[in-house]
Amino acid sequence: MSASDKMKNEAQDLKGKAEEAVGHMTNDQGKVVEGKADQASADAKKAGENVKDAGENVKDAFKR
Repeated sequence: MSASDKMKNEAQDLKGKAEEAVGHMTNDQGKVVEGKADQASADAKKAGENVKDAGENVKDAFKR
């Protein structure tokens, strides 16, 4: 995973957490849901990148 991808995913996760917190403070369930959706999307991207990185590591191990 590139550093810029990690930063983008982390930014999306933090945005989601902030949006969820604002939703809780203002009693806006729509914001809470949007925040949780952003967090879930960031988590899915992180998981996909981790799988991709693991595949590259296995591929590299067989090259040696």
